[in-house]
Amino acid sequence: MYAYILIQTAVGRQGEVSNEIARLDGVISADPVTGPYDVVVRTEATTLDELGRNVLSRIEAIEGITRTLTCPIVTF
Repeated sequence: MYAYILIQTAVGRQGEVSNEIARLDGVISADPVTGPYDVVVRTEATTLDELGRNVLSRIEAIEGITRTLTCPIVTF
């Protein structure tokens, strides 16, 4: 399964946070953006549970992140 994670960072931490996230297993891309969010991450995992345990928990532990919003991709 795939998901987008929208991330808000502390002021001035956008580049540092996106570079650190990009190195994590399960992360396909981590792109700095403008707008209400600072980084958009695309992830992949086998299950939603694996996404939470192996990807999200490591992302949320990164210093400089103030808020995340996870959007699992729905396929029909």
